[in-house]
Amino acid sequence: MESTHAPFDFDATTGYWQRIVAADELPQPVHPPYQRSYPARLRDGRYLLLPLRGLPSDATRCMTSLVANQAALEVVQALTQSMVEQARDFPVDAVVGLPTLGLSFAPAVARGLGHARFIPLGFSRKYWYREELSEPVRSISSPGQDKRLYLDPHQTSLLAGRRVLVVDDTVSTGATMLSGLRLLARCGAQVEAIAVAMRQGTRWRERLRQADGAPIPVLGALDAPMLVRAPGGWVPEA
Repeated sequence: MESTHAPFDFDATTGYWQRIVAADELPQPVHPPYQRSYPARLRDGRYLLLPLRGLPSDATRCMTSLVANQAALEVVQALTQSMVEQARDFPVDAVVGLPTLGLSFAPAVARGLGHARFIPLGFSRKYWYREELSEPVRSISSPGQDKRLYLDPHQTSLLAGRRVLVVDDTVSTGATMLSGLRLLARCGAQVEAIAVAMRQGTRWRERLRQADGAPIPVLGALDAPMLVRAPGGWVPEA
């Protein structure tokens, strides 16, 4: 039965993100309407079941959720490997990880591409950081939290004039990623591509572009929609 609560009842996620399954192992239909979870198809044809989370600002819409640091290591490894396989087509000199959950993937992506290190951005301001090496950022999954994205000034030499791959867990509206791109541009880096575990919806497409307007390639291990309430459950928004 469809919940009438706004946005809907709490659904514990202890069992989510723990394994990737074949289509015949899914406990629900592949097609909408969806009730409490969304079957996200991976590039190899298997599925990862993701919980639905209502938006606090709009009870008629919800998002699919992926929390990497709660996922089984095998799931993280599979998503990472998909990101690495796609990123091999792009010549990059450095890998940059975005906080917080992008840092669950960036080290392994860097290693998979043959890099000895990666460059982490962070939300925590160390006392030697400089405000000019920061950017304000907001996230769809953390509304009402004003944060800043920081780069350790000691690592600017690793970015100047370098071609970089930016790694995060999810891209949705593109707001967090855009803050990262602005900060990297100030450091003289050239973003060749972005790699994420989940591309959510399509709102990010228009935001993530080079200075000349060319779209930045956004590589994803899986795609998941934003959803709207409909008879019988939730369906991907148009």
